[in-house]
Amino acid sequence: MHLIHVGAAILNQTPLDWDNNSENIRAALTLAREKKVSLLCLPELCICGYGCEDAFFAPATRRMARRVLKELLPATRGIAVTLGLPVMHQGLLFNACVFVVDGSVVGIVPKQHLAGDGLHYEPRWFRAWPQRAVAQIDVDDTDVPFGDLVFNLDGVRVGFEICEDAWAANRPGSSLADRGVDVILNPSASHFAFGKHAIRKRLVADGSRAFGVTYVYSNLVGNEAGRAIYDGGALIGSSGTIVASGPRFSFQSIDLTDAVVDIDATRTQRAQLASRQPSIEPDAGLVDVKFTLPQAQPAAPPNREASWEESESRDEEEFTRAIALGLFDYARKSRSRGFVVSLSGGADSTACVALIRLMVDFGIKELGMPRMCEAFGFIPFDPRPMKDGDGLTDAILTTAYQATRNSSSTTRDAARTVAEAVSARHLELDVDALNRGYVEMIEGAVGRKLSWEQDDIALQNIQARVRAPGIWMLANLENKLLVATSNRSEAAVGYTTMDGDTCGGISPIAGIDKAFLRRWLSWLEQTGPAGIGPMRAVGVVNRLAPTAELRPQSQNQTDEDDLMPYDVLDAIEHQAIGQKRSPAEALTDLQTQFPQYDVKILTHWVVRFFKLWSRNQWKRERFAPSFHVDDKNLDPKTWCRFPILSGGFRRELRELVPENDDRST
Repeated sequence: MHLIHVGAAILNQTPLDWDNNSENIRAALTLAREKKVSLLCLPELCICGYGCEDAFFAPATRRMARRVLKELLPATRGIAVTLGLPVMHQGLLFNACVFVVDGSVVGIVPKQHLAGDGLHYEPRWFRAWPQRAVAQIDVDDTDVPFGDLVFNLDGVRVGFEICEDAWAANRPGSSLADRGVDVILNPSASHFAFGKHAIRKRLVADGSRAFGVTYVYSNLVGNEAGRAIYDGGALIGSSGTIVASGPRFSFQSIDLTDAVVDIDATRTQRAQLASRQPSIEPDAGLVDVKFTLPQAQPAAPPNREASWEESESRDEEEFTRAIALGLFDYARKSRSRGFVVSLSGGADSTACVALIRLMVDFGIKELGMPRMCEAFGFIPFDPRPMKDGDGLTDAILTTAYQATRNSSSTTRDAARTVAEAVSARHLELDVDALNRGYVEMIEGAVGRKLSWEQDDIALQNIQARVRAPGIWMLANLENKLLVATSNRSEAAVGYTTMDGDTCGGISPIAGIDKAFLRRWLSWLEQTGPAGIGPMRAVGVVNRLAPTAELRPQSQNQTDEDDLMPYDVLDAIEHQAIGQKRSPAEALTDLQTQFPQYDVKILTHWVVRFFKLWSRNQWKRERFAPSFHVDDKNLDPKTWCRFPILSGGFRRELRELVPENDDRST
């Protein structure tokens, strides 16, 4: 047997936070050395951070990344490790992985396939490196190999697939296998989305089988740059089997997954693969490195995959842990002392408040109370004792119910019940006088009384807007983040008041649809996340029909009466935006999905959706940053671009319904 000890670390990095990033890398190296890991994979662009955006173009960014790389070299003694940074070569910029062995840079491998879909805009900054191309690059007055390289470490060949490389149809792993590679390292920055981790596991397992190698995959963890949440989940595969997997959604800054693997076993497996043929150039790009990977002792890696990963409620579990981690990182990295939420007694604001409390519970379980308090700036500055989750939540979460004459006692009581259940500091504010003041001022200016029959939208919106200044003031007074509570379904049709309920510095649920949120709240009431349990108090909200409560109570306003059933809305959004289908095509699909509705009402809802979608792009452009949780995001800055001004599908809708038909409005 030829046993070597390999490892993959997850890191919580921050763009351009050189000291934090360097500290995490050093800690990972120290932990690897303690565990006797000799070959370590760290995440993509870990020195500078993956989300530097246009700062990649700045020469100062690249100079500092090189400087930090040089500072880290002494800490790599006795270890072979990957370190990522942007590299300029022949006037072009590359997303590159520096292979450092025993304190020296032995080669630099640029990425061959760039991520340019969804959240990713790598082709804006970087160029893809051609397969098999090799060059030289100067590193501190020394020529270093640069390109599609294979490293020979005392007879063990090591190659690279960098994140997107593994997702490409012509992934480099096949070429690496032809060149006799024994270990493939994959430094990644792979953001969280529902079900995505299962795909990663298949890529790692299938890659290790098809290429006859040990495959080592590392990833970022946390809310790195504000919108994307990275779930970690390091993986090590060998001969088609996942031999080690790490935790996901960790609140820790680093975590190491390691395994002892048998090079002889993978070589034997590769020899038996009929699909593998001799390479014409087996030594193309080969770099011989004077370094011996020590013979390791046999060891079975512990099973570190959480039990909830196999739960029937995995989407709910993933959503809970992703948003909780996103909130934690966003608050601490923005140096905020917590959160303020305008708690209406409805589903959306209740979900936000519940997620903040779950963030506290997860954080205390994993980090302990002192480190959680330190993350929010309460040590050593605040003398208040915070002995448990109730005490910490009271310190970091302020909620306020803001009533007008159209608010009901039902929602007031629901808001109070939820706030008490999560131990938030709860306030009740009456903003009706402010609302009436604006209405009367405008009535005097325009010379007439405003009425619900004539001025419905204006009278609804002013109520939402008068709630903004006070809640912003609370957030400013307490140095906390104001949380906007809009969801994706509302964003799709603009069912939200700009500068009203959209106010906030972070919009944590704007990436998820209303139908899912209501299912999630029901799950939270009955089951809750593993290790935490249910939150029974949200039941008071689950029993209410969603309503903005902006019209007089006598009108019995509900969101679905204003719009359409949320499950229908989300289905149209999926067809129109996700699948890029026309109004007629969306209607055809809806008739199959919802046979219980008459075709005339379905047509009305389709027309309504497309009109509202087109009119309200300007609102989506102004939403506070939201978290990405699935591949249906509507954020125009990172996922779904649409013109602010457009033809609004007028011809398509006219062909669907004549404009003189009142259902077309």
